[in-house]
Amino acid sequence: MGDESSFDLLALARAGDQEALNRLLARYLPRLRQWASGRLPPWARTYDDTDDFVQNAVVRTLRNLESFEPRREGALQAYLRQAVLNQIRDAIRGAGRRPAVEVLDEEMTGPDLTPFEQAVGAETIARYDAALAALRPQDQEAIIGRIELGYDYAELATSLDKPSAGAARVAVHRALLRLAEEMQRGRR
Repeated sequence: MGDESSFDLLALARAGDQEALNRLLARYLPRLRQWASGRLPPWARTYDDTDDFVQNAVVRTLRNLESFEPRREGALQAYLRQAVLNQIRDAIRGAGRRPAVEVLDEEMTGPDLTPFEQAVGAETIARYDAALAALRPQDQEAIIGRIELGYDYAELATSLDKPSAGAARVAVHRALLRLAEEMQRGRR
Protein backbone atom coordinates (compact mmCIF):
# COMPACT_ATOMS: atom_id res chain seq x y z
CA MET A 1 0.00 0.00 0.00
CA GLY A 2 3.01 2.29 -0.20
CA ASP A 3 5.48 3.61 2.32
CA GLU A 4 3.26 6.33 3.72
CA SER A 5 0.44 5.38 6.03
CA SER A 6 -3.09 6.46 5.29
CA PHE A 7 -2.99 8.42 8.55
CA ASP A 8 -0.05 10.50 7.30
CA LEU A 9 -1.57 11.06 3.87
CA LEU A 10 -4.92 11.97 5.40
CA ALA A 11 -3.31 14.52 7.71
CA LEU A 12 -1.46 16.07 4.78
CA ALA A 13 -4.61 16.13 2.65
CA ARG A 14 -6.53 17.85 5.44
CA ALA A 15 -3.79 20.46 5.56
CA GLY A 16 -4.37 21.16 1.87
CA ASP A 17 -1.65 18.98 0.30
CA GLN A 18 -3.15 18.11 -3.09
CA GLU A 19 -0.41 15.58 -3.85
CA ALA A 20 -1.21 13.66 -0.65
CA LEU A 21 -4.87 13.65 -1.62
CA ASN A 22 -3.94 12.32 -5.07
CA ARG A 23 -1.86 9.54 -3.48
CA LEU A 24 -4.80 8.60 -1.23
CA LEU A 25 -7.09 8.45 -4.24
CA ALA A 26 -4.59 6.41 -6.24
CA ARG A 27 -4.41 3.99 -3.32
CA TYR A 28 -8.14 3.56 -2.75
CA LEU A 29 -10.04 4.26 -5.99
CA PRO A 30 -9.01 1.13 -7.93
CA ARG A 31 -9.99 -1.15 -5.10
CA LEU A 32 -13.25 0.71 -4.49
CA ARG A 33 -14.11 0.34 -8.18
CA GLN A 34 -13.29 -3.35 -8.04
CA TRP A 35 -15.38 -3.81 -4.90
CA ALA A 36 -18.34 -1.87 -6.32
CA SER A 37 -18.27 -3.64 -9.69
CA GLY A 38 -21.39 -5.71 -10.15
CA ARG A 39 -23.03 -4.55 -6.91
CA LEU A 40 -25.66 -2.52 -8.77
CA PRO A 41 -28.23 -4.86 -10.31
CA PRO A 42 -28.77 -4.42 -14.06
CA TRP A 43 -32.41 -3.45 -13.55
CA ALA A 44 -31.32 -0.49 -11.40
CA ARG A 45 -28.79 0.86 -13.90
CA THR A 46 -29.41 4.06 -15.81
CA TYR A 47 -26.71 6.03 -17.54
CA ASP A 48 -24.50 5.85 -14.49
CA ASP A 49 -21.98 3.12 -14.11
CA THR A 50 -19.89 1.83 -11.24
CA ASP A 51 -17.15 4.41 -11.75
CA ASP A 52 -19.74 7.20 -11.45
CA PHE A 53 -20.98 5.83 -8.12
CA VAL A 54 -17.46 5.51 -6.78
CA GLN A 55 -16.48 8.98 -7.97
CA ASN A 56 -19.63 10.63 -6.58
CA ALA A 57 -19.23 8.92 -3.23
CA VAL A 58 -15.55 9.83 -2.96
CA VAL A 59 -16.18 13.47 -3.92
CA ARG A 60 -18.97 13.77 -1.34
CA THR A 61 -16.83 12.10 1.29
CA LEU A 62 -13.83 14.31 0.61
CA ARG A 63 -15.98 17.39 1.21
CA ASN A 64 -16.41 16.15 4.79
CA LEU A 65 -12.84 14.98 5.28
CA GLU A 66 -12.30 17.31 8.23
CA SER A 67 -15.05 15.59 10.24
CA PHE A 68 -13.68 12.09 9.62
CA GLU A 69 -11.70 10.67 12.54
CA PRO A 70 -9.83 7.48 11.63
CA ARG A 71 -9.30 5.09 14.51
CA ARG A 72 -7.03 2.64 12.69
CA GLU A 73 -5.22 2.09 9.43
CA GLY A 74 -7.80 1.06 6.84
CA ALA A 75 -10.58 3.15 8.38
CA LEU A 76 -10.64 5.51 5.41
CA GLN A 77 -11.07 2.54 3.04
CA ALA A 78 -14.03 1.28 5.09
CA TYR A 79 -15.51 4.79 5.27
CA LEU A 80 -15.23 5.26 1.51
CA ARG A 81 -16.64 1.78 0.84
CA GLN A 82 -19.65 2.58 3.03
CA ALA A 83 -20.18 5.83 1.11
CA VAL A 84 -20.15 3.91 -2.19
CA LEU A 85 -22.54 1.32 -0.77
CA ASN A 86 -24.90 4.13 0.30
CA GLN A 87 -24.78 5.54 -3.26
CA ILE A 88 -25.65 2.13 -4.68
CA ARG A 89 -28.51 1.66 -2.22
CA ASP A 90 -29.88 5.09 -3.15
CA ALA A 91 -29.75 4.13 -6.84
CA ILE A 92 -31.58 0.87 -6.15
CA ARG A 93 -34.27 2.69 -4.18
CA GLY A 94 -34.60 5.26 -6.97
CA ALA A 95 -34.87 2.55 -9.61
CA GLY A 96 -37.65 0.92 -7.64
CA ARG A 97 -39.67 4.13 -7.84
CA ARG A 98 -39.46 4.57 -11.61
CA PRO A 99 -41.01 2.39 -14.26
CA ALA A 100 -38.68 0.13 -16.17
CA VAL A 101 -37.98 1.21 -19.71
CA GLU A 102 -36.71 -1.47 -22.01
CA VAL A 103 -36.52 -1.32 -25.77
CA LEU A 104 -37.05 -4.71 -27.33
CA ASP A 105 -35.06 -5.65 -30.36
CA GLU A 106 -35.81 -8.73 -32.42
CA GLU A 107 -32.08 -9.31 -32.79
CA MET A 108 -31.54 -9.28 -29.05
CA THR A 109 -30.42 -12.58 -27.58
CA GLY A 110 -31.55 -13.93 -24.24
CA PRO A 111 -29.47 -13.87 -21.07
CA ASP A 112 -26.84 -16.52 -20.65
CA LEU A 113 -28.44 -17.59 -17.39
CA THR A 114 -31.91 -19.04 -17.02
CA PRO A 115 -34.31 -17.30 -14.62
CA PHE A 116 -33.72 -20.16 -12.19
CA GLU A 117 -29.95 -19.67 -12.34
CA GLN A 118 -30.38 -15.93 -11.87
CA ALA A 119 -32.61 -16.47 -8.82
CA VAL A 120 -30.18 -18.93 -7.24
CA GLY A 121 -27.33 -16.49 -7.83
CA ALA A 122 -29.30 -13.62 -6.30
CA GLU A 123 -30.23 -15.82 -3.34
CA THR A 124 -26.59 -16.75 -2.76
CA ILE A 125 -25.49 -13.12 -2.92
CA ALA A 126 -28.24 -12.14 -0.49
CA ARG A 127 -27.20 -14.93 1.88
CA TYR A 128 -23.54 -13.87 1.58
CA ASP A 129 -24.39 -10.22 2.32
CA ALA A 130 -26.57 -11.19 5.30
CA ALA A 131 -23.92 -13.56 6.67
CA LEU A 132 -21.20 -10.95 6.20
CA ALA A 133 -23.28 -8.36 8.04
CA ALA A 134 -23.71 -10.79 10.97
CA LEU A 135 -19.94 -11.09 11.48
CA ARG A 136 -17.78 -8.95 13.72
CA PRO A 137 -16.40 -5.82 12.01
CA GLN A 138 -12.86 -7.26 12.11
CA ASP A 139 -14.02 -10.40 10.30
CA GLN A 140 -15.92 -8.32 7.76
CA GLU A 141 -12.83 -6.23 7.03
CA ALA A 142 -10.66 -9.34 6.68
CA ILE A 143 -13.04 -10.96 4.19
CA ILE A 144 -13.75 -7.81 2.20
CA GLY A 145 -10.08 -6.89 2.09
CA ARG A 146 -8.91 -10.29 0.90
CA ILE A 147 -11.80 -11.57 -1.21
CA GLU A 148 -13.48 -8.47 -2.60
CA LEU A 149 -10.62 -5.97 -2.71
CA GLY A 150 -7.82 -8.40 -3.46
CA TYR A 151 -5.39 -7.28 -0.74
CA ASP A 152 -2.38 -9.51 -0.32
CA TYR A 153 -1.67 -10.70 3.22
CA ALA A 154 1.02 -8.07 3.86
CA GLU A 155 -1.45 -5.31 2.95
CA LEU A 156 -4.10 -6.96 5.10
CA ALA A 157 -1.70 -7.13 8.04
CA THR A 158 -1.34 -3.36 7.84
CA SER A 159 -5.04 -2.76 7.28
CA LEU A 160 -6.14 -5.10 10.08
CA ASP A 161 -3.37 -4.02 12.45
CA LYS A 162 -1.90 -7.54 12.55
CA PRO A 163 1.78 -8.18 13.37
CA SER A 164 2.52 -10.17 10.19
CA ALA A 165 1.20 -11.43 6.88
CA GLY A 166 0.83 -14.86 8.48
CA ALA A 167 -1.37 -13.45 11.22
CA ALA A 168 -3.51 -11.74 8.59
CA ARG A 169 -3.80 -15.06 6.69
CA VAL A 170 -5.00 -16.80 9.85
CA ALA A 171 -7.49 -13.97 10.53
CA VAL A 172 -8.90 -14.30 7.01
CA HIS A 173 -9.12 -18.09 7.31
CA ARG A 174 -11.02 -17.87 10.61
CA ALA A 175 -13.29 -15.13 9.27
CA LEU A 176 -14.12 -17.26 6.23
CA LEU A 177 -15.01 -20.20 8.47
CA ARG A 178 -17.36 -17.96 10.46
CA LEU A 179 -18.86 -16.66 7.21
CA ALA A 180 -19.49 -20.21 5.99
CA GLU A 181 -21.23 -21.04 9.28
CA GLU A 182 -23.42 -17.95 8.99
CA MET A 183 -24.30 -18.77 5.39
CA GLN A 184 -25.31 -22.31 6.44
CA ARG A 185 -27.56 -20.83 9.12
CA GLY A 186 -29.10 -18.62 6.43
CA ARG A 187 -30.03 -21.69 4.37
CA ARG A 188 -32.07 -23.21 7.18
